[in-house]
Amino acid sequence: MQILSNGQTSWVNFNHLYYFMVIASEGSIARAAEKLRLGQPTLSAQLKQFEEAIGFELFERRHKKMLLTENGKMALAYAQQIFRLGGEMIEALNDRLVPNQIHVQLGALDSVPKQFALRLAQAAYAAGPCTVSFLEGKGDELLRELSAHRIDLIMANFTPQASREVQVVARKIARLPVSVFGAMKFRSLKRGFPQSIQRQPFIMPTVHSKLRGDVDHHFRLGGLTAHVVAETQDTSLQRLLAADGFGLMVASSESVEDMVRKRELFKVGDLAGVHEEFFLLSSSRQIDNPISSRLMKSFHL
Repeated sequence: MQILSNGQTSWVNFNHLYYFMVIASEGSIARAAEKLRLGQPTLSAQLKQFEEAIGFELFERRHKKMLLTENGKMALAYAQQIFRLGGEMIEALNDRLVPNQIHVQLGALDSVPKQFALRLAQAAYAAGPCTVSFLEGKGDELLRELSAHRIDLIMANFTPQASREVQVVARKIARLPVSVFGAMKFRSLKRGFPQSIQRQPFIMPTVHSKLRGDVDHHFRLGGLTAHVVAETQDTSLQRLLAADGFGLMVASSESVEDMVRKRELFKVGDLAGVHEEFFLLSSSRQIDNPISSRLMKSFHL
């Protein structure tokens, strides 16, 4: 909206604003027209009308490239915020489609044990009447969904680096000691631990994970070498492979307590000084989801 000198108001055409945002994102009218399924002359005319309506040029044309002017950069920042808020509004309204019941959308990394995700869901139900949706995946995928407000909270075993695109708040919910676990066939390794695990087969997290780095560092300091027979971030697969005797695994006691209780796994020994940390991640919203807000403030493993 624009306040004119005569006191009247002029409303922004949001179709024009959206077209401008897409052109700025795509970098050219041709690519934007293809994405919007509009003709290039039509889109050019819409952009011209928008520039005339606000009284500023938004692009500088150079060698078939469209570069944002300073006013264009400012307009783009506002446009992105406007449409982000619009998406957030739809999500907030959808959260309340069922009377007196809130929809909570939770994400969990593949590397987060399923038992921990279960505890988060249980805490959500305890916080108030709600339905819970879970999405699993890789960190960058879930962070994009969090930034777009398609996820309310993520449970992760790392804290993401700050960026302009993703503004994330992280709160630590656990710091758990890590031990070595194995099937009954490895029971003799309990004696003489940790030297007993020298060159034994291991199922490890992948090399880019913090836990893998910490375990490798611990082994190097102790002069130990693990024979890595499998690598995966999926903790459920790690548990299955370990229980089937493929190799030893590293984990917190809390993440395998059910299998230890059933005698499918047993603890070989503790890795002194090695811990795995878990966090809840959220993104700031204009309209908070009350259930996820309570979880963000009080949930612990």
